[in-house]
Amino acid sequence: MKVAKFGGSSVASAKQIKKVADIIKMDLQKKFIVVSAPGKRYKTDQKITDMLIELWDAHEQGTSVYQYIDPIMRRFAEIIEQLELSASILDEIKQTIENQLHNDANPTERLDALKAVGEDSSAKILSAYLASCGLNARYLNPHDAGVTVSDDPGNAKILPESFKKIYSLRSTKEILVIPGFFGYTKEGKLITFSRGGSDITGSIIAAGIKADVYENYTDVDSVYAVNPSIVNNPKKITTLTYKEMRELSYAGFSVFHDEALIPAYREEIPVCIKNTNNPQAPGTLIVSEKKPSEKCVVGIASDTGFCSIYISKYLMNREIGFGRKVFSILEDEGISFEHAPSGIDDLSIIIREKHLPLEKEKQVLKRIQKELRPDLISIHRNLAMIMIVGEGLVRTIGVAQKATSAISSANVNIEMINQGSSEVSMMFGIKAEDLEKAVQSLYAAFFVK
Repeated sequence: MKVAKFGGSSVASAKQIKKVADIIKMDLQKKFIVVSAPGKRYKTDQKITDMLIELWDAHEQGTSVYQYIDPIMRRFAEIIEQLELSASILDEIKQTIENQLHNDANPTERLDALKAVGEDSSAKILSAYLASCGLNARYLNPHDAGVTVSDDPGNAKILPESFKKIYSLRSTKEILVIPGFFGYTKEGKLITFSRGGSDITGSIIAAGIKADVYENYTDVDSVYAVNPSIVNNPKKITTLTYKEMRELSYAGFSVFHDEALIPAYREEIPVCIKNTNNPQAPGTLIVSEKKPSEKCVVGIASDTGFCSIYISKYLMNREIGFGRKVFSILEDEGISFEHAPSGIDDLSIIIREKHLPLEKEKQVLKRIQKELRPDLISIHRNLAMIMIVGEGLVRTIGVAQKATSAISSANVNIEMINQGSSEVSMMFGIKAEDLEKAVQSLYAAFFVK
């Protein structure tokens, strides 16, 4: 029994939905199908979810909403007409949008419900099309599937009691098409996961029914060893462990949502990344364990948009509670941090720049100066993080030397190194403008030479 999740590019048009149907017809073990909202059909196109958010913003600002509703309805109308489905589905979508704009719920709940229209509509369209192809398929709402979540709009977490109810779905004789990205609280409120959360739904369903495999269909043949926009024709990764994929997806690998592995990981369900446009390709398999390899580095991930707060104070290590006080200040100001490499008298705190706007920066620096009296405090913006990932990396001699030499040979200065806290990754902080040449040099060192 398999769970298959199809991403936004896989349901972006009628043509793509027909490919999805062909994939399902070729393997009827795919009993549970999870779908995203329609994504981009071409590079400059808009995702339906983005269009729905724009609609909400216009509504809140008191602007006429019809110039925003009409393009959304045209997208769905084109798909429905080309699939030769009943126009009643289109009427239902429009009515749902109108209801979410004008019901009595609080604005946060209404926004979540409006954002979920894309996934919900995709599931209704795909289930109707599969039925029209002669398959025993039906739409299943996440509430009826048992996807019970916390009351955290835009950041829902699955509740443990969900899995028992989801398991009961195993006995179904039908193909169930379930919208991703959202669930329901115990009180019946629709709440979304974080953006891209359809991957999470797929993993939850796979864990709940104890699937043999969770297939995640996207628009690439596999996970690559490095970002293809930085290195031409990079090597494909055939097998990864959960830990390796978790590190890679956190650090800029957009193929898979970084939270989505957790439910599958706990149940040790293999996850396979596959391409809707080339379903015969083997893809990338993500498993609990794999055979050791001499080449322990499997991938190089990178991302921009970071900054660091550097704090130095003589005998910092002897000042009991120093670190706790620093992080308490960040907590008080509502700022999450990513990494915190430290020395005897030094502490660097890596933060995503979007979490530290300039007005917050002034307040945080002022409080650290006043409450902790450091010898030196500074902030550095426009940083990029590069993460070298591989099981056994920390235990393999020479990896750090090879990495630093590669970065140095690209004439790039290393601003920060974080090694040892993770068994499967080694992280380097550099200036954002140096990212491409550093990554290219690292790829050549670990995958070419």
